[in-house]
Amino acid sequence: MTAHTCTVDTPLGPFSVVVDAYGAVLASGWTPGADTLVPLIHPSLRPATVDARTELGAVTRAITDYHAGDLAAIDAIPVKQHSGPFLETAWEVLRKVPAGEPVTYTEFASLSGRPAAIRGAASACARNAAALFVPCHRVVRIGGALGGFRWGLPVKRWLLSHEDSAR
Repeated sequence: MTAHTCTVDTPLGPFSVVVDAYGAVLASGWTPGADTLVPLIHPSLRPATVDARTELGAVTRAITDYHAGDLAAIDAIPVKQHSGPFLETAWEVLRKVPAGEPVTYTEFASLSGRPAAIRGAASACARNAAALFVPCHRVVRIGGALGGFRWGLPVKRWLLSHEDSAR
């Protein structure tokens, strides 16, 4: 399979995305290229080649529009990730957490159908390859502490502030 990639300038720096031939996001994040992203893609979905493009239509527009304040711009973009049933359910749940309304890891575990699986909920965030489109940045610790984020706590802080002020 051949995938496509592009990098978009954002207020947080370069944001790269890898999509399959149908435009579904396989991996994304605040990095200057696909080299960091491809290893995050599940082996069953990992492309044999990645073709660089200057833009990716609706995906590029969603990235730009989200960073400009249209928080719903990312919602309609399809995402493909593969893992076990709990992680796949948790990633679907993350896509339904409203912008500007972060949840705790405990709440996220409950929303994902396994209230006792708080570590599993944290693992779903840590193993999420499609940052922004699967908004794991919307999960925080009890009391509002940020917890971790693959792309750094300053990025997570900015995203949460951006979503809070744009609501």
